[in-house]
Amino acid sequence: MRDWKGKHVVIIGLARQGKALAQFLSQKGVEVVVSDQQSAEQLEPAIQELAAYELTYQLGSHPISLLEGTDVLFLSGGVPVDLPIAVEARERGIELANDTQLFLEACCAPVIGITGSAGKTTTTTLVGRMAEIAFAGSERRAWVGGNIGRPLLNDLDEIQPDDLVIMELSSFQLELMTMSPHIAAVLNLTPDHLDRHGSMEVYAAAKKRILANQTKDDIAVVRHDDPLTWEMRSLVQGRMIAFGWEQPADEKECAYVRDGVLRLRSGDVEHEICSEEKVALRGRHNLMNLLAASALASAAGLPIEAMSEVARNFQGVAHRLEFVRRVQGAEWYNDSIATTPDRALAAVRAFAEPKVLLAGGQDKDLPWETFAREVVRRVDHLILFGEAAQKIERHIKDAASDDAKPKPTLVICEGLADAVQAAADVAEEGDVVVLSPGGTSFDEFLNYEVRGEKFRALVEEL
Repeated sequence: MRDWKGKHVVIIGLARQGKALAQFLSQKGVEVVVSDQQSAEQLEPAIQELAAYELTYQLGSHPISLLEGTDVLFLSGGVPVDLPIAVEARERGIELANDTQLFLEACCAPVIGITGSAGKTTTTTLVGRMAEIAFAGSERRAWVGGNIGRPLLNDLDEIQPDDLVIMELSSFQLELMTMSPHIAAVLNLTPDHLDRHGSMEVYAAAKKRILANQTKDDIAVVRHDDPLTWEMRSLVQGRMIAFGWEQPADEKECAYVRDGVLRLRSGDVEHEICSEEKVALRGRHNLMNLLAASALASAAGLPIEAMSEVARNFQGVAHRLEFVRRVQGAEWYNDSIATTPDRALAAVRAFAEPKVLLAGGQDKDLPWETFAREVVRRVDHLILFGEAAQKIERHIKDAASDDAKPKPTLVICEGLADAVQAAADVAEEGDVVVLSPGGTSFDEFLNYEVRGEKFRALVEEL
């Protein structure tokens, strides 16, 4: 770890990651300035939480003058790299970093990093559970965090060399990083966050950094039947483990499905993880998450028994096809995490039962054509809500005009509460009712978690 004593840093953003950075660096003897566009009144809870630390605040704006004498400019999660002060810092040759970069520099334990457009949180959680089972009865610990949970900087002093760290990494974190975890996975690559990155090329470039910054001593886990992801294998410098639906012909280390069984191959040895019918998670996409998690667990030296136990018993993460309750014979699921059309489609494809789909929220300038075609063919009742409702409706009507099958009924609601009631009005015994919006929550809620919690509460009231 580098010597921080006497350095001067500026942290942009006083959210979860910004607070962790301020605490950690202040304890290391760093002169820390925290800048946020919100006012002192708006940030009062965070400021009180950091009252024990010697910090200087610049609130309401990010003046360029903050860069004078600055050694490193840290950007909290969600802060864009094209922010004027960040652009100016680059031009002046000032280092840009984030809490994940700092953690990787200082962590003494091996780290698994997981990125992709979908499935990151579930896969990260699966690997964490596998490690917990493998470490049961020993002093070893599994630490799960990064883009989910609490920032791992808070735990750095407790992490031991024999422990294992499992991190979810977003494109926002990766675009600043100059080093990578010892074990790194790219799960998939589909359009996402184009409102932030500007283009698919820029978004993909951020994801590629997790492999490009590895060394010949590291391990990469890459999906072989996702074309955009598989192209990234050219960046792999060390050992590689592939995963996908079928066993790739030329790969000695891989996770795949054959004859209804999830399998893991290492050299000439094939292990059975679990049969598909015994997997506790719903949805075909979750089988892929399990394959990815098993490949990562294998890279970390975890036993097959731990993978099998998790496959049979793990029932999901909150807001990710989470079962809420059964109402008059219809099962209700919360998939609020689905903030892209592709993720919403995964939920639609996860169920064979008649479906009532709640979709909408705020659009991210992503394509809805494929979503619309699939919904027309697979969904019985479509309930639209939020800012994106009219846009989705147009795509549904276009898709319906090209399809000869019966069309889903369609209702447009202003917000989530009305949408839940509209879904309850049409749901029948044997149906599956799924909130899988395809859009973000920001038109009505702070984030997808708050939206999902509100959905749960509304369903409990039915």
